Amino acid sequence: MAVTLRGVSTVVPSTVLVQDEVRDVFAAQPGLNRLGQRIVSTSFNVSGIERRHSVLEELTLRPREQTPVFFDQASGELLLPGTKARNEIYAREATRLYVEAGRAAIEATPGIEASDVTHVITVSCTGFYAPGPDFMVARDLGLDAGVERYHLGFMGCYASIPALRVARQLCLADASAVVLVVSVELCTLHLRSSNDPDTIVASSLFADGAGAGIVTARAPEPGERAFELDRFATRITPVGEGDMAWKIGDHGFEMVLSNAVPAIIDEHITGALEPLFAHDDALAAALADDTSSDAIEHWAIHPGGRSILDKVEARLVLTEEQLVPARETLRDFGNMSSATVLFVLRNILDSDAADGERVAAMAFGPGLTVESALMTVRG
Repeated sequence: MAVTLRGVSTVVPSTVLVQDEVRDVFAAQPGLNRLGQRIVSTSFNVSGIERRHSVLEELTLRPREQTPVFFDQASGELLLPGTKARNEIYAREATRLYVEAGRAAIEATPGIEASDVTHVITVSCTGFYAPGPDFMVARDLGLDAGVERYHLGFMGCYASIPALRVARQLCLADASAVVLVVSVELCTLHLRSSNDPDTIVASSLFADGAGAGIVTARAPEPGERAFELDRFATRITPVGEGDMAWKIGDHGFEMVLSNAVPAIIDEHITGALEPLFAHDDALAAALADDTSSDAIEHWAIHPGGRSILDKVEARLVLTEEQLVPARETLRDFGNMSSATVLFVLRNILDSDAADGERVAAMAFGPGLTVESALMTVRG
């Protein structure tokens, strides 16, 4: 039985952060030493990002009359609100994006109505509240009162792939299932000024966004563009547990993203793909012979940063064209944690990908964990 990801939709908040302007704000912060200033300039300049989006309107340079919470425009100083203040904004703004993205996915899936949805899976690692986003989606989209709801929380940047895997398993267990998957991440709520290199790198990369899709065994309609979900795999690398982490502090969530991460991914990415390709002799041989770029036409790589994409491209001997969807997503939206890979998949669907072509999706997160999926373009 074929299970398909349909109606892939993306949503971003309206506030646009121009990377050069954000760099200058961070570089001018009081308390930043000379080394910190150099790291800010370097991190922002080589990020591969031109613009990002945020739910925080006050981060723009447009004049505002409201009392500042995150950014004092008069002094140019980034403020340090507590975790409670940040999370209250998350609860309000994330709910709006969850509902908007979920509605967009349903509307983008021909033959599917809100009343058809049997399961909801929500994903996020940038905030908490209860009743949670799964409840809000069901309530505000008018889903059936008996809809089954699940939330994958605090897993990190790779979490949308396990969400799609669970959705596929639900559909294999019940051919009538229609699963709405929605990821929302508001990473900019946790940005801060610091001399710590890991914090500076995180501030240069992370952004806000939402992605959603419908997973179902119902066949796509003629002309509809979708992904058949073929297989999933997960691997924990033997090193790197302390190099990528996400903890709750008194002033928001604190990201650890060491400069060792690209090297760890470079060393272990081939092994992480082996279980994904193991059931297909041609793909397994291509991976062993460094010809994966010929066997798999499209690569939906989570753009955790430009250096990560560079390592993946070199290690798997991919072409520049195969990394375009990931690099364009990074350039235009930044790293939106778990939502990002859905943006890359949307980019692939909007490209000239042809029916029957294969897609390998990969995302990386705390652990260090590598999640992957093998898909086939339909339509």
